Amino acid sequence: MSDIQWLQASMPITYGGLGVRMVSSLTLPAFFASAASTLSLQEDILSLCPSPTDSFLQQYLSTWSSSASIPPDPLPGKQSFWDRPGLLADRALIESSVVEPSHRARFLAVQAPHSGDWLLALPIANCGLCLHDKAVSVAVGMQLGLSLCVPHDCHCGTLVDAQGLHAMVCKKAPGKIARHHVLNDIIWRAFGAAGIPAVQKPSGLDRQDGKRPDGLTLIPWQGGRSLVWV
Repeated sequence: MSDIQWLQASMPITYGGLGVRMVSSLTLPAFFASAASTLSLQEDILSLCPSPTDSFLQQYLSTWSSSASIPPDPLPGKQSFWDRPGLLADRALIESSVVEPSHRARFLAVQAPHSGDWLLALPIANCGLCLHDKAVSVAVGMQLGLSLCVPHDCHCGTLVDAQGLHAMVCKKAPGKIARHHVLNDIIWRAFGAAGIPAVQKPSGLDRQDGKRPDGLTLIPWQGGRSLVWV
Protein backbone atom coordinates (compact mmCIF):
# COMPACT_ATOMS: atom_id res chain seq x y z
CA MET A 1 0.00 0.00 0.00
CA SER A 2 1.20 3.46 -0.85
CA ASP A 3 0.86 6.42 1.48
CA ILE A 4 -2.18 7.68 -0.45
CA GLN A 5 -3.87 4.27 -0.31
CA TRP A 6 -3.24 3.99 3.41
CA LEU A 7 -4.61 7.52 3.84
CA GLN A 8 -7.80 6.47 2.05
CA ALA A 9 -8.06 3.36 4.22
CA SER A 10 -7.90 5.55 7.33
CA MET A 11 -10.81 7.70 6.12
CA PRO A 12 -14.36 7.10 7.42
CA ILE A 13 -16.58 4.81 5.39
CA THR A 14 -18.73 7.72 4.18
CA TYR A 15 -15.60 9.34 2.74
CA GLY A 16 -14.66 6.22 0.77
CA GLY A 17 -12.33 4.68 3.38
CA LEU A 18 -12.38 1.60 5.55
CA GLY A 19 -12.96 3.40 8.84
CA VAL A 20 -9.55 2.40 10.25
CA ARG A 21 -8.84 5.82 11.69
CA MET A 22 -5.33 6.96 12.59
CA VAL A 23 -4.68 8.16 16.13
CA SER A 24 -2.76 11.17 14.85
CA SER A 25 -5.81 12.44 12.96
CA LEU A 26 -8.18 11.92 15.91
CA THR A 27 -6.04 13.47 18.64
CA LEU A 28 -7.06 17.11 18.24
CA PRO A 29 -10.75 16.49 17.37
CA ALA A 30 -11.17 14.20 20.39
CA PHE A 31 -9.44 16.70 22.69
CA PHE A 32 -11.51 19.64 21.41
CA ALA A 33 -14.79 17.74 21.76
CA SER A 34 -13.93 16.71 25.32
CA ALA A 35 -12.70 20.16 26.31
CA ALA A 36 -15.69 21.96 24.80
CA SER A 37 -18.17 19.62 26.48
CA THR A 38 -16.63 20.20 29.93
CA LEU A 39 -15.66 23.85 29.51
CA SER A 40 -18.06 25.16 32.16
CA LEU A 41 -16.89 22.51 34.63
CA GLN A 42 -13.25 23.41 33.95
CA GLU A 43 -13.96 27.07 34.61
CA ASP A 44 -15.52 26.22 37.97
CA ILE A 45 -12.57 24.03 38.95
CA LEU A 46 -9.92 26.53 37.78
CA SER A 47 -11.68 29.66 39.08
CA LEU A 48 -9.44 29.79 42.18
CA CYS A 49 -6.24 29.03 40.30
CA PRO A 50 -3.74 31.75 39.27
CA SER A 51 -4.36 30.84 35.62
CA PRO A 52 -8.09 30.22 35.24
CA THR A 53 -7.87 29.51 31.50
CA ASP A 54 -6.67 26.34 29.84
CA SER A 55 -3.47 27.34 28.04
CA PHE A 56 -3.33 24.02 26.18
CA LEU A 57 -6.80 24.55 24.74
CA GLN A 58 -5.91 28.02 23.45
CA GLN A 59 -2.66 26.75 21.96
CA TYR A 60 -4.32 23.86 20.16
CA LEU A 61 -7.16 26.10 18.99
CA SER A 62 -4.68 28.38 17.27
CA THR A 63 -3.08 25.34 15.64
CA TRP A 64 -6.46 24.08 14.43
CA SER A 65 -7.50 27.55 13.19
CA SER A 66 -4.36 27.87 11.07
CA SER A 67 -5.44 24.92 8.92
CA ALA A 68 -9.24 25.30 9.15
CA SER A 69 -11.28 28.34 10.18
CA ILE A 70 -12.05 30.35 13.28
CA PRO A 71 -14.14 28.15 15.62
CA PRO A 72 -17.54 29.49 16.66
CA ASP A 73 -18.40 30.70 20.13
CA PRO A 74 -19.44 28.70 22.11
CA LEU A 75 -17.21 25.85 21.07
CA PRO A 76 -19.09 22.83 19.63
CA GLY A 77 -18.98 19.68 21.70
CA LYS A 78 -19.27 17.27 18.78
CA GLN A 79 -16.12 15.58 17.55
CA SER A 80 -17.44 15.47 13.97
CA PHE A 81 -17.23 19.28 13.77
CA TRP A 82 -13.53 19.31 14.65
CA ASP A 83 -12.79 16.26 12.51
CA ARG A 84 -14.43 17.50 9.31
CA PRO A 85 -11.75 20.03 8.15
CA GLY A 86 -9.01 17.40 8.38
CA LEU A 87 -11.13 14.88 6.50
CA LEU A 88 -11.86 17.36 3.72
CA ALA A 89 -8.16 18.16 3.44
CA ASP A 90 -7.25 14.47 3.24
CA ARG A 91 -9.94 13.83 0.63
CA ALA A 92 -8.66 16.75 -1.46
CA LEU A 93 -5.14 15.32 -1.21
CA ILE A 94 -6.33 11.92 -2.44
CA GLU A 95 -8.28 13.46 -5.30
CA SER A 96 -5.29 15.53 -6.40
CA SER A 97 -3.07 12.43 -6.44
CA VAL A 98 -5.50 10.47 -8.62
CA VAL A 99 -4.50 10.94 -12.26
CA GLU A 100 -5.98 8.06 -14.25
CA PRO A 101 -9.70 8.34 -15.09
CA SER A 102 -10.39 4.79 -13.89
CA HIS A 103 -8.86 5.54 -10.48
CA ARG A 104 -10.82 8.78 -10.23
CA ALA A 105 -14.04 6.95 -11.09
CA ARG A 106 -13.25 4.33 -8.45
CA PHE A 107 -12.66 6.95 -5.75
CA LEU A 108 -15.89 8.75 -6.64
CA ALA A 109 -17.80 5.45 -6.63
CA VAL A 110 -16.65 4.42 -3.14
CA GLN A 111 -17.94 7.76 -1.83
CA ALA A 112 -21.43 7.21 -3.24
CA PRO A 113 -24.26 6.67 -0.72
CA HIS A 114 -24.50 3.09 0.60
CA SER A 115 -21.37 1.98 -1.30
CA GLY A 116 -19.65 1.11 1.98
CA ASP A 117 -22.60 -0.54 3.71
CA TRP A 118 -20.94 -3.93 3.31
CA LEU A 119 -18.38 -2.83 5.89
CA LEU A 120 -21.17 -2.20 8.41
CA ALA A 121 -22.96 -5.53 7.96
CA LEU A 122 -22.76 -8.03 10.80
CA PRO A 123 -21.00 -11.25 9.67
CA ILE A 124 -24.01 -13.55 10.17
CA ALA A 125 -23.55 -16.72 8.12
CA ASN A 126 -27.22 -17.78 8.34
CA CYS A 127 -28.25 -14.52 6.66
CA GLY A 128 -25.60 -14.77 3.96
CA LEU A 129 -23.65 -11.85 5.38
CA CYS A 130 -20.40 -13.66 6.19
CA LEU A 131 -17.76 -13.06 3.52
CA HIS A 132 -14.82 -15.36 2.93
CA ASP A 133 -11.38 -13.97 3.74
CA LYS A 134 -10.44 -13.95 0.05
CA ALA A 135 -13.64 -12.06 -0.82
CA VAL A 136 -12.87 -9.43 1.82
CA SER A 137 -9.32 -9.06 0.46
CA VAL A 138 -10.62 -8.56 -3.07
CA ALA A 139 -13.29 -6.07 -1.94
CA VAL A 140 -10.77 -4.04 0.05
CA GLY A 141 -8.28 -4.14 -2.80
CA MET A 142 -10.87 -2.89 -5.29
CA GLN A 143 -11.95 -0.11 -2.96
CA LEU A 144 -8.39 1.13 -2.44
CA GLY A 145 -7.13 0.42 -5.95
CA LEU A 146 -4.56 -2.18 -4.89
CA SER A 147 -2.87 -4.75 -7.11
CA LEU A 148 -4.79 -8.00 -6.79
CA CYS A 149 -3.14 -10.24 -9.38
CA VAL A 150 -0.30 -10.57 -11.85
CA PRO A 151 -1.09 -9.10 -15.31
CA HIS A 152 -2.11 -11.93 -17.63
CA ASP A 153 -4.20 -12.79 -20.68
CA CYS A 154 -7.83 -13.72 -20.05
CA HIS A 155 -9.57 -16.66 -21.74
CA CYS A 156 -11.44 -14.15 -23.89
CA GLY A 157 -8.16 -12.71 -25.18
CA THR A 158 -8.20 -9.47 -23.17
CA LEU A 159 -5.16 -8.38 -21.19
CA VAL A 160 -5.98 -8.28 -17.47
CA ASP A 161 -4.17 -5.59 -15.50
CA ALA A 162 -2.88 -5.91 -11.93
CA GLN A 163 -6.17 -4.65 -10.46
CA GLY A 164 -8.14 -7.49 -12.06
CA LEU A 165 -11.22 -5.42 -12.85
CA HIS A 166 -11.74 -7.27 -16.12
CA ALA A 167 -12.99 -10.30 -14.19
CA MET A 168 -16.06 -8.30 -13.15
CA VAL A 169 -17.17 -7.72 -16.76
CA CYS A 170 -15.76 -10.69 -18.64
CA LYS A 171 -18.52 -12.88 -20.11
CA LYS A 172 -16.33 -15.97 -19.79
CA ALA A 173 -15.39 -15.41 -16.14
CA PRO A 174 -16.30 -18.47 -14.04
CA GLY A 175 -17.52 -16.36 -11.15
CA LYS A 176 -19.98 -14.29 -13.17
CA ILE A 177 -22.66 -17.00 -13.26
CA ALA A 178 -22.23 -17.69 -9.54
CA ARG A 179 -22.63 -13.99 -8.70
CA HIS A 180 -25.70 -13.84 -10.94
CA HIS A 181 -27.33 -16.75 -9.09
CA VAL A 182 -26.51 -15.19 -5.72
CA LEU A 183 -28.12 -11.87 -6.66
CA ASN A 184 -31.15 -13.67 -8.05
CA ASP A 185 -31.48 -15.62 -4.81
CA ILE A 186 -31.27 -12.40 -2.76
CA ILE A 187 -34.16 -10.87 -4.73
CA TRP A 188 -36.21 -14.06 -4.38
CA ARG A 189 -35.60 -14.15 -0.61
CA ALA A 190 -36.57 -10.46 -0.32
CA PHE A 191 -39.95 -11.21 -1.92
CA GLY A 192 -40.42 -14.13 0.46
CA ALA A 193 -39.61 -11.96 3.47
CA ALA A 194 -42.26 -9.47 2.27
CA GLY A 195 -44.86 -12.25 2.05
CA ILE A 196 -44.99 -12.21 -1.77
CA PRO A 197 -44.74 -15.69 -3.32
CA ALA A 198 -42.35 -15.85 -6.24
CA VAL A 199 -40.57 -18.44 -8.32
CA GLN A 200 -37.11 -18.43 -9.83
CA LYS A 201 -36.45 -19.24 -13.50
CA PRO A 202 -40.11 -19.61 -14.53
CA SER A 203 -40.66 -21.87 -17.50
CA GLY A 204 -42.67 -20.91 -20.56
CA LEU A 205 -41.68 -17.22 -20.45
CA ASP A 206 -39.34 -15.78 -23.07
CA ARG A 207 -38.45 -12.21 -23.97
CA GLN A 208 -38.25 -10.99 -27.54
CA ASP A 209 -34.48 -11.51 -27.48
CA GLY A 210 -34.88 -15.14 -26.42
CA LYS A 211 -33.70 -14.63 -22.82
CA ARG A 212 -35.71 -15.99 -19.90
CA PRO A 213 -36.55 -13.87 -16.84
CA ASP A 214 -34.83 -14.73 -13.58
CA GLY A 215 -37.98 -14.62 -11.46
CA LEU A 216 -41.73 -14.16 -11.45
CA THR A 217 -44.24 -13.25 -8.72
CA LEU A 218 -47.08 -15.73 -8.38
CA ILE A 219 -49.65 -13.03 -7.61
CA PRO A 220 -50.55 -9.96 -9.69
CA TRP A 221 -48.28 -7.01 -9.03
CA GLN A 222 -49.89 -4.17 -11.00
CA GLY A 223 -52.63 -3.98 -13.57
CA GLY A 224 -53.45 -7.67 -13.07
CA ARG A 225 -49.97 -8.68 -14.24
CA SER A 226 -47.20 -10.41 -12.37
CA LEU A 227 -43.78 -8.85 -11.82
CA VAL A 228 -40.70 -10.34 -13.44
CA TRP A 229 -37.06 -9.49 -12.88
CA VAL A 230 -34.17 -10.16 -15.20
